[in-house]
Amino acid sequence: MQYLRTPDACFEGLTAYPFKPNYLFVDDFDCGEMRMHYLDEGSKDGEVVLLLHGEPSWSFLYRNMIAPITDKGYRVIVPDLIGFGRSDKPTKRSDYTYQRHLDWLRNILSQLSLENITLVCQDWGGLLGLRLVAEHPDKFARVLAANTMLPTGDHAPGEAFMKWRTFSQEVAEFPVAGIIKGATVTELAPSVLEGYNAPYPSEEHKAGVRQFPLLVPITTDDPQTENNRAAWQTLKRFSKPFLTAFSDSDPVTAGGNKIMQKLIPGTQGQSHTTITNGGHFLQEDQPQQLAQVLLQFINDNPISTD
Repeated sequence: MQYLRTPDACFEGLTAYPFKPNYLFVDDFDCGEMRMHYLDEGSKDGEVVLLLHGEPSWSFLYRNMIAPITDKGYRVIVPDLIGFGRSDKPTKRSDYTYQRHLDWLRNILSQLSLENITLVCQDWGGLLGLRLVAEHPDKFARVLAANTMLPTGDHAPGEAFMKWRTFSQEVAEFPVAGIIKGATVTELAPSVLEGYNAPYPSEEHKAGVRQFPLLVPITTDDPQTENNRAAWQTLKRFSKPFLTAFSDSDPVTAGGNKIMQKLIPGTQGQSHTTITNGGHFLQEDQPQQLAQVLLQFINDNPISTD
């Protein structure tokens, strides 16, 4: 497996992203070790809040939520998935699979020895994060799901997703910042758009972001259908606090919150909310509102010391 590493110079000048980079190495039998980037902010003794991004964003997406959370004493971990952000990027699209993304991301839990995690997941952050919750429920104390789902292929994904999937494969030049812009409801400054483009100085760097839409299970013969079905069986027994905070303007994931509230026991009795004036990337549209929802959720559901 061959991979690229985005030059550090591409990230210089991102004034809204003043965070120190951290790296760990993930092993793959085909390529040896690759470097995965993550942010590690706040008190090292604080409860862990794990923020997972999706497609085609990176940890930059959460930049405006980090300070409100760390100011309350929490430790915030924000990884860049392999192929995204400051993490290494395999050059062949076939090198990216759902299972490999899970295995790469699992290193964040194991190498950093994270416990009692509060997970915040959006988009592919949920497709990966909810699988990790199902496979390692003892490591997670709470879950906040925003504009995401764990599909099995048993139900049609909807017209909005299929249009996006087709566009992602047919567009000649994959417009990372343009996709973010098109899925928000607020006007994004040029510096913000530059931030989303920063990890991808060439099309060769975009194999991962181009492949992700094809990895979503949309039929029952998908390689991950059975694994996601099994994950749902665990989630149907997951009684730890689980909150949905979907936005009001995302046609792709609309209704997913109701499914989670119906099937996951931990959702019962929680103050589920709708983030107003938020598109698919609600962290970009309403970061302060989402951060406050998260902090209230944590405060309302303290970890038991029994």
